[in-house]
Amino acid sequence: MDLQFTDEEIAFRDEVRAFLKENIPADIKERAKIGWNYLPKEDYIRWQKALYEKGWIAPGWPKEHGGTGWNAAQRFIFEEECARANCPRVQPFGVTMVGPVIYTFGNQAQKDRFLPRILSSDDWWCQGYSERGAGSDLAGLATKAVRDGDEYVVNGHKIWTSGAHRADWMFCLVRTSAEGKKQEGITFLLIDMKTPGIEVKPIISMDGYNNLNEVFFDDVRVPVENRIGEENKGWTYAKFLLGNERTGIAGIGRSKSRLAELKDMARAEPDNGARRLIDDPGFAVKLAQIEADLNALEMYNLRCLADTAAGKPPGAEASMLKIRGTEIEQAINETMVEAIAYFSAPYVHTGLNWQGNEEPVGPKHADGVMPEHLLKRAATIYGGTTEVQKNVIAKAVLGL
Repeated sequence: MDLQFTDEEIAFRDEVRAFLKENIPADIKERAKIGWNYLPKEDYIRWQKALYEKGWIAPGWPKEHGGTGWNAAQRFIFEEECARANCPRVQPFGVTMVGPVIYTFGNQAQKDRFLPRILSSDDWWCQGYSERGAGSDLAGLATKAVRDGDEYVVNGHKIWTSGAHRADWMFCLVRTSAEGKKQEGITFLLIDMKTPGIEVKPIISMDGYNNLNEVFFDDVRVPVENRIGEENKGWTYAKFLLGNERTGIAGIGRSKSRLAELKDMARAEPDNGARRLIDDPGFAVKLAQIEADLNALEMYNLRCLADTAAGKPPGAEASMLKIRGTEIEQAINETMVEAIAYFSAPYVHTGLNWQGNEEPVGPKHADGVMPEHLLKRAATIYGGTTEVQKNVIAKAVLGL
């Protein structure tokens, strides 16, 4: 899809392209081709510090808190160019999720303490939301925090915690009251992951990689000064955060980049003289449908960016983006597996070939396809399942 940009926007696009060409380390760019999820923490930090030094680490933040002050078109161009250049995405837990909560609802001391270290990537964050029995029904969480003077004593358990094994801090929902509606007894805490009593246990997902974790709290003491906003009002802050998370999960730039890779696979001339995949009518129809869906989602994303730039926080629109974005992402990954056919089988546990631990089998473009497909089967679950998002849309948009 071609958009008509102004001369100023074209100049901005050229500036972004020049910066990315000069500043994205070649080794990180090469590793990112296999999949962003498999990059080591050090790669992310190196890239994010380059963005931070340029002043481009947080396009969505207000300028007074360290944001760029870009308009919707500039943010769109930046995301598009980063994906096109195969840059790692900025890790969302700090910049996209907890950062906006802190500058919107936190006190001045919390802003001064946490925001600069989020921007500089000196603090790495994870999200303590889901529990057993409290995933889609997040308000059913049971991790308990009891006030003891100037501290909360936290006991309980979180699960599916992405990146907890390498995080410095966690933003965590805890139950501080059992009275009234279950949403009314939740508090939003910022927890130092080095605090005694915290234990992190890995969960190995289908792609053979450790990104998910269980986190256990045993009499973990958290200063009251690390509470965001009021006690028992954490549900309000959590809903605000989820809107930002779901918008980011749509991953339109990444899907456009992956679709371009898929097209290259389809147009490649087979070594055995068979016809190209793109010449198969059935396969060509699949590609066309995915591209049409992605173009429609891209236009809707522009509308949402314009609303956000005008001061309107993400609402049910975020749920729409999340549903379609993750469904399209899965469709691309499934079609990539179809494109590489039997070469997908050796890659069930070899998505980290760039580490040099195994030699790739088959064409280079097959490397990492199967692990990415397996990992992203969860895309329609994390951040709120598709079924939950449809309920949000039904209530907020359709009034049901």
